[in-house]
Formats: sequence, C-alpha cells, structure tokens
Amino acid sequence: MKSVISIIQIILGILLVLIIIIQQKGSGLGTSFGGDMSFYRTKRGAEKLLFYGTIGISVAFIIFSLIGLLV
Repeated sequence: MKSVISIIQIILGILLVLIIIIQQKGSGLGTSFGGDMSFYRTKRGAEKLLFYGTIGISVAFIIFSLIGLLV
C-alpha cells in the first residue's frame, strides 16, 4: 500500500513539474508576437486548461502526501 502511494506521488510530482514548465514557456510566446503583458488579460483555451490542471494535480499531490503520512 505504501509503495503504491509513493509511485502515485512520483507520477503526480513529475506531471506537476511538466505542466508548470509548459506554462512558463507559454507565457513568453505572447510577447514574441507583439503582445504586451502590461495589461490584465483573461485565461482562455489551453492556458485555462493548464491553469486548472495545475490546481487539480497539486491538490491531488497534497492529498496523496497526507495519505502517505497517515499510512
């Protein structure tokens, strides 16, 4: 049981790192095509999906970490 939780934590950790790296690379693309990042803009499409995915994966990682502490 403990090893299964550890494997899930590793997978969630890797996914979390990858999704954060994808978001960081995507933020620089707007300015390269003439976009000015000095104003407020809303998240749309894939950017919004990545944002909510990051939240979901991080919550799942925290939950499995707490479960791992209790088991």
